[in-house]
Amino acid sequence: MNESVGKLLDGLQKVIKGKQEFLELLIACVLAKGHVLIEDNPGLGKTTVAKTLARLIADEDGEPLMFKRIQFTPDLLPYDITGVDVFDPDTKTFRFVPGPVLANIVLADEINRTAPKTQSALLEVMAERQVTVGNTSYKSKEPFFVIATENPIESEGTFPLPSAQLDRFMLQLSLGYPDRDAELAIFEDNPAEETLSNLEPVITRAEFLQAQDDASKVFCHQSLKEAVADVVRSTRAHENITLGASPRAGLHLLAASRALAFVRGRDFVIDEDIAILCGPALCHRLKTSRSIKPADILLIIRVICAEILKKKIV
Repeated sequence: MNESVGKLLDGLQKVIKGKQEFLELLIACVLAKGHVLIEDNPGLGKTTVAKTLARLIADEDGEPLMFKRIQFTPDLLPYDITGVDVFDPDTKTFRFVPGPVLANIVLADEINRTAPKTQSALLEVMAERQVTVGNTSYKSKEPFFVIATENPIESEGTFPLPSAQLDRFMLQLSLGYPDRDAELAIFEDNPAEETLSNLEPVITRAEFLQAQDDASKVFCHQSLKEAVADVVRSTRAHENITLGASPRAGLHLLAASRALAFVRGRDFVIDEDIAILCGPALCHRLKTSRSIKPADILLIIRVICAEILKKKIV
């Protein structure tokens, strides 16, 4: 395993107990320069995950990278996210006051609690790493990634995320409940309160950016690239899927597969990487017919992926 990846994983595991695969997928996503949507029940540590990761990467001064939390509410406005031009009476000119989205790591907490108009303020910066206010574009910092959370069990006061917004997220992950041993460890240490506040950075910005570059260079055989393309294309022809995956979905699945191989200490992609990631990379982007429950879409994707990988490997 890469040294930087190992340090990040060890740091995250001090706070997030018993979630090895979740943390590996999270690290793979950010190393692939992707954004992640964490959907799960309250109290499972969604917000804590973002806070922990933010504290583990240091800037040139040894301080944690710039982290901003945006609490999404119905009254939030687009310029609360992007920033706004403010008139300066002393100079009699407008100056730009950056919004929280121009940080390194942005936590979009309960993203589905604000209207689509405000959610759309994230579209440009998530895809192009810049925001445009007036006639001027402002670049985001590097590294840059968004970790968004949403609660799937409440519908009052929430707004469904538009397809264009969902397509910007490389992966949708779920923490799930901890096992018994992990829960006992949480009771013993209360890591979200005690450990997190004392957590120090374990890698530098330069080391993180180098890891991103190394992950992007992981070898993927042509047959596996073809498998990714076939999986994505199959979603568009499936009888129970009314909106299939976009080309961006295929790019994200391929990039995440390379990064997961890197996280697991390999310099090449294997079929297992694609099989693990096909659900997190594709399910949130798809729309199904009314006869199919949303929960069944994961099974459909896994079956499609398994059949295509079997043909390619054989």
